[in-house]
Amino acid sequence: MTTTHPSFESVSTGDELPTVTVPITVPLIAGGAIATRDYFPGHHDLEAARQLGSAHVFMNILTTNGLVQSFVEDWAGPKARLLDLKIKLGAPNYPGDSMKFTGAVTAKDDAKRSVQITLKGTNSMGSHVSGTVQVAFA
Repeated sequence: MTTTHPSFESVSTGDELPTVTVPITVPLIAGGAIATRDYFPGHHDLEAARQLGSAHVFMNILTTNGLVQSFVEDWAGPKARLLDLKIKLGAPNYPGDSMKFTGAVTAKDDAKRSVQITLKGTNSMGSHVSGTVQVAFA
């Protein structure tokens, strides 16, 4: 299957990125924490997470950051380059839920051949992540 990606010239302010839904699983949470060398027990040990007052193990910010990056890069394509990423966390991501990413182009810089994406990742409790990503096209 061939995936087409937008060119800088084809992108306009207001364009929406395709919605992406990510199932939240224990392997995603624990694997993301381990891959980012975050051995905090709340990310892989259910009892430790409960002792902290959490309902279940919960996703770390580095995994969320990677999912945000993947959401934008999958849309922009392999020749695009991330220039800046700013996110803010909200509700935790717990196993058994899913996170729905939405986003739109909110600014375009002709001199840098870049666009700003404003995005949100929501789960059943509300906003898990919100922020902006600046991406440059080749």
